[in-house]
Amino acid sequence: MGRLNNRAYELLRAEVNRLVKDPLETVRRDIVLRRLNKLRLQPGDPLTYAELKAEVEDIFPEFDDKVLRRAAKANRASGKLKFVGMAALGTAIAAGTVWVLNLPYPMIRWPVSRTAPIVLLPSYISMDHNYRQAISLVEQADQLVNQATSAQDIERGSTTAAQAQQHLDKLPVWFLGYYPRTYCTLFSCTWRFTYDEFETARKDIGRMEAKVFQEQNALALLTSGTATVDTAKQQYQSAADTQAKMQAVTSWQAGMDQLNEIPPETLAGRMGQTKLAAYERDFSQVSGMLAGGDRTSTLIDAAKQFAWTAATQAQNPPHSVETWGRITGLWQQSITRLEQVPVDNVGYNEAQRMLAEYQNNLGIVKEQQTRETRSQQAFAAAQTKNTQLGERVGGMDTAVYGSALQGIINDLDQVETGTTVYDAAQQLRQAVQSRLREVAARS
Repeated sequence: MGRLNNRAYELLRAEVNRLVKDPLETVRRDIVLRRLNKLRLQPGDPLTYAELKAEVEDIFPEFDDKVLRRAAKANRASGKLKFVGMAALGTAIAAGTVWVLNLPYPMIRWPVSRTAPIVLLPSYISMDHNYRQAISLVEQADQLVNQATSAQDIERGSTTAAQAQQHLDKLPVWFLGYYPRTYCTLFSCTWRFTYDEFETARKDIGRMEAKVFQEQNALALLTSGTATVDTAKQQYQSAADTQAKMQAVTSWQAGMDQLNEIPPETLAGRMGQTKLAAYERDFSQVSGMLAGGDRTSTLIDAAKQFAWTAATQAQNPPHSVETWGRITGLWQQSITRLEQVPVDNVGYNEAQRMLAEYQNNLGIVKEQQTRETRSQQAFAAAQTKNTQLGERVGGMDTAVYGSALQGIINDLDQVETGTTVYDAAQQLRQAVQSRLREVAARS
């Protein structure tokens, strides 16, 4: 039977696959799996926890210790030796005693470390592991954060720094000044647990956390500024009028201002300067085009103001002939200004679109003015005839009288709806028609 059984191998293989998330790290996975496969075929005593750890720790320092212990336990099941009776009980008692003596309390550890330091072997192993992991991860985080080439480096550096902090937190600070000579004699450790080194590592992590925070804020500014400029450029291209183009240019400038706020020493700052150069080049071209359109913009704005006043005055008709004439003048003023926009100007197309709309509105107002004039003239004629007829009604023939009444009605029929005299014309019409019916009844 091999030194590593199938159950233990599957536990270790699953943890290796879990740790390898980046396709670039598959080399590490293949090295460890080849080692483990050889041990499955190699005859001999089952591998212990320490032996399993030695096979994977140099390649995967972050290997889960709990998985190693479960694999070692599963691998022992294939051994031939079985501990029963008092031996098992004695082992359990010894393990319990060692566990108690390794509790993280100075009052327990100090006496043991002076008289029987080998009993603290589990603590030393844990300290060794966490120390090595902390130092290694601090170096990795420093490289990722301070030599970052992408946002992914910053994110990974943040995660690595957090892992390093976790391992530092597991080191017993009160015990750092003690050098475990017995352990280092047996296992040839080359490290020193000193408080200064611990403080240096902790300060390095603190600086990196601050650096990560600054880099993430800078990346957020880069993302926001870039999105603002890109959106503004699209809005400028699709803008239908000069006003919309000006608004897009304002947003464009705001986005570039955000990019200028990014600290130049950050990764985002270096990336932003490259983008900013291109944005400013395009912006200068657009600004030059819009600069020539200032006069056009002024003319268009003035035309809009006259048009707005004309539209406001035209609300709630009917209006008198004089009011319609004043509204006509306002529309004409607006049209005159639009006609002054040069053909080669950036706002010419917008001015022509507005010109077509305003000329149509002017035509409608003129029609209203003409209708009002005709209606007032017809109503005035009907009133005059009605007055004259009332003065000489006594001596008139019935047929002549009825014809005169019909002439008044014909004039009133020329009064159009939506005019100032329409209601008065309808009242006069009813009175004349009543008199006409009386004449018809007498004849």
